[in-house]
Amino acid sequence: MDLNTVLQIFDSAVRLMTPLLLACLAGLYSERAGVFDIGLEGKMLMAAFTAAAVAYATGSAWLGLIAGIAGSLALSLIHGLASITFRGNQLISGVAINFLASGLTVLLGQKIFALGGRTPSLEGAARFGEIALPLAETLRPLPVIGPFYAEVISGHSILVYAAFLLVPLTWWVLYRTRFGLRLRAVGENPASVDTAGVSVTRLRYAAVAIAGLLCGLAGAYLATGLSAGFVKEMTAGRGFIALAALIFAKWRPWGALGATFLFGLLEAIANRYPNLDLGLVTIPSMFMNALPYILTVIILAGFVGRAIPPRAGGEPYVKER
Repeated sequence: MDLNTVLQIFDSAVRLMTPLLLACLAGLYSERAGVFDIGLEGKMLMAAFTAAAVAYATGSAWLGLIAGIAGSLALSLIHGLASITFRGNQLISGVAINFLASGLTVLLGQKIFALGGRTPSLEGAARFGEIALPLAETLRPLPVIGPFYAEVISGHSILVYAAFLLVPLTWWVLYRTRFGLRLRAVGENPASVDTAGVSVTRLRYAAVAIAGLLCGLAGAYLATGLSAGFVKEMTAGRGFIALAALIFAKWRPWGALGATFLFGLLEAIANRYPNLDLGLVTIPSMFMNALPYILTVIILAGFVGRAIPPRAGGEPYVKER
């Protein structure tokens, strides 16, 4: 395997990990506040559809991004109402959101565009273009470092760089701010937060809203950055993979970065080598395509018992009187 092939795989891995990273950070905020959210998949799907539809109608990827965030936030509000205000089962609420988004996006897509549930292809300003970082071509002749900077680090859309910047920002918010301290406390012991005079409901709604915002970014990137429009079920289980990565990362932002890169790398390798020839044996394309999902099962089977989630996660808080 030559250097160019390695760089192309890493470049593809960065692109493929971006929606996973954004969804993983979304789940991180929500679950740190004690609200389990398996509806990440549905919110990403709704965001992808609304982003693609508005971007096509207006010719602006930025307006599509705003619409994608709005679509995701709408489902986050539903999840918040069901699980925080009405104290419903958080897992059932997440499943309902996934089913709602899966059906609604296809129905609206067929009704509006009559293309079998997908949107027309996006072109020009309706998609987020690639950004060439400073000195990318100047440094290219340098051995190893130059090509890595020019091929892997440079040449991505603004949403990719935003996703990576959100990792240290999330770490700072959670571990260096009063808001982050309270958010983590709500996920561990909401009664103590309530006793201190801080609204548990307001903090959990804030966490769910942040999760909706990040899922909106992830879905919009899928439709207007990674692809050129919306197609049926285009999230392809990424929301569930993001949850597995979150468990693997033990609900920590830097761990989320490493875990999602691992998933992105596996998917990039599967795309690059549909049939991987190892000499004595050839791994078929079906197995290669299933690699990310096999890793998801392995992680869930091997790490769920060891990774300790927030203690109050999944439990509605009932204010003591």
